[in-house]
Amino acid sequence: MEKLKIAGGYPLKGTVRISGAKNSAVALIPATILAESPVTIEGLPNISDVEILKDLLEEIGGKVAMTDEEMTVDPSTMISMPLPNGKVKKLRASYYLMGAMLGRFKKAVIGLPGGCHLGPRPIDQHIKGFEALGAQITNEQGAIYLRADELRGARIYLDVVSVGATINIMLAAVRAKGRTIIENAAKEPEIIDVATLLTNMGAKIKGAGTDVIRIDGVDTLHGCRHTIIPDRIEAGTYMIIGAAVGKGILVDNVIPQHLESLIAKLREMGVRIETSDDQVFVDGSVNLKAVDIKTLVYPGFPTDLQQPFTTLLTKASGSAVVTDTIYGARFKHIDELRRMNANIKVEGRSAIINGPIQLQGAKVKASDLRAGAALVIAGLLAEGITEVTGLDHIDRGYSNLVEKLNGLGATVWREALTKDELEHLKNT
Repeated sequence: MEKLKIAGGYPLKGTVRISGAKNSAVALIPATILAESPVTIEGLPNISDVEILKDLLEEIGGKVAMTDEEMTVDPSTMISMPLPNGKVKKLRASYYLMGAMLGRFKKAVIGLPGGCHLGPRPIDQHIKGFEALGAQITNEQGAIYLRADELRGARIYLDVVSVGATINIMLAAVRAKGRTIIENAAKEPEIIDVATLLTNMGAKIKGAGTDVIRIDGVDTLHGCRHTIIPDRIEAGTYMIIGAAVGKGILVDNVIPQHLESLIAKLREMGVRIETSDDQVFVDGSVNLKAVDIKTLVYPGFPTDLQQPFTTLLTKASGSAVVTDTIYGARFKHIDELRRMNANIKVEGRSAIINGPIQLQGAKVKASDLRAGAALVIAGLLAEGITEVTGLDHIDRGYSNLVEKLNGLGATVWREALTKDELEHLKNT
């Protein structure tokens, strides 16, 4: 295991190229199961979640070839093999295997998913959708068993707007008999990306990106070539880095419309931002103003950028309130920021940040993916050296992080953990 060391206080400038979207990749890769011939996905990020999903597809008999950013999956030899344990438990997005395998094989056994611990994130809306399509679902020894004689289209109203449930029901419905209508569907760009792949495979989908999606089932799907969208959360993270310590950072390979809520808040703080078709230029300011944010479903402020943005607010003048309406337990980074001298307190679903404050380097631990990003930004802002452990979380969502930061002028490196540090981590 390794730790990340960051020497703070260096101004960053230059160009950073954004990788393919993690939250798309983890759905696009399972979607290949639905085809009868090879599917190629271009632009995949170099992250551990992609590796885990590759291994899982091979586990069920798929043939997977991977180069730098491209994966070709031949699903023709896949079987509906149970996946109750092992790698399936390492990432939450493994639940997309349920919809894909149910759609293709009419049965699946999938272990309850893992991933970041952000409080209760039930999959009841996924199950409601599968049952509406005709599946019988049971929970046996910590695994979900899905069985259906056949899947039939249905009208499904989601009680809460859920990206995962919207995509999972789409995956199951594309090969069902008849029409499926998903109402109160999520509108995230990643849903449009998955719908584009499925349409290229021969599916009939209308309304992706709106709150009503209509799917007319087809008997078979074929292979195709698909290019993933850029990762708006990675792009947003580097934009926040640009606001915090940047002297002119060009964020390349980005769709600015996907980040309008973040751009608006950064401008409100006094950050200079210029956008073009696929680039965003961010120029930081020494006099940032505190702003309040509230996370909402897309196109509102993304919950995945709440933690990195909280770190930025430690540099702003005044008092700011950050409210997370999506994940109430998404404040585990606050104790670590306090360790670095931040003046923050948590009240219910909100954090109150008072600034500006000079952060100090410290030994901190990432409790989840975006908390890790928040601590990396804190390390870049801090005086002295910051050590971040829990890199397995960061590696799940940020492709080539050290290389990209050092390319902008940061001083960041990885070191192996000592035996004492490993022992300490096990006991915390």
